[in-house]
Amino acid sequence: MPRGLARDHEEKRAALRKGAAAHFAERGFDRASMASVATACGVSKALIYHYYDSKEALLFDILDNHLGDLAQAVATMPDAACPEAHLRALIHTILSEYRDADAEHKLQIDALATLPPEMQAPLIELQRQLVDTMRSALRDVRAGGDLRAVTMTVFGMLNWFYMWHRPGKGISREAYGELVTDLVLGGVRRL
Repeated sequence: MPRGLARDHEEKRAALRKGAAAHFAERGFDRASMASVATACGVSKALIYHYYDSKEALLFDILDNHLGDLAQAVATMPDAACPEAHLRALIHTILSEYRDADAEHKLQIDALATLPPEMQAPLIELQRQLVDTMRSALRDVRAGGDLRAVTMTVFGMLNWFYMWHRPGKGISREAYGELVTDLVLGGVRRL
C-alpha cells in the first residue's frame, strides 16, 4: 500500500522551490545541477528527487507557481471605480506580486526558453493572459497608437524594477507604482 503525503508536503515543496529559484538565479540554470540545488537548499539529493524527477520539472514548478500566483492576483483584483483606477491597481498588484520574487522573476526572463516546448506552452499562456489584461486596461484609458508597444513598455518598467531597486533605499515599491502609473497615464493620453 503506497504511503500518503506528509502533512508538510506542500511547505517542503514551497521551500525547495524558493531555495532552488535563488540558486538557479545566482548560478544560472544551465550551470546548476540537482546536486548543487540540494546543497544550496540544505537537503539530500534524494529528497529533491522525491519531489522532482528532473531539473526541468523543478524549474517548471517554480515558474508555474510564480506566474500562476501573479495571474491569480490579477484575476481577483477588486473592481475599480474607473479605468484609470483599474490601471493603477493593476500596476500595483503586479509590483506587489513581484515582491520577494526576484529570483523567480529572473528565471522567468532567463530560463523559461530552456524548457521543452510542452513545458513552455502553459507558462507562455499565463504570460499572454497577463499581457492581454494590461493591454485591455490601457485600451480602457483610451491609449492610442501601437497598444502592443505601449503594453510591453509598461511591462519593461515593471519587469526590470528588481534589477536596480534596493529595499529600504531610494523609492519604495509603492511610490514606484505611482510613478509608473502617472507616467503611463500622462503618456497614453498624448498618443
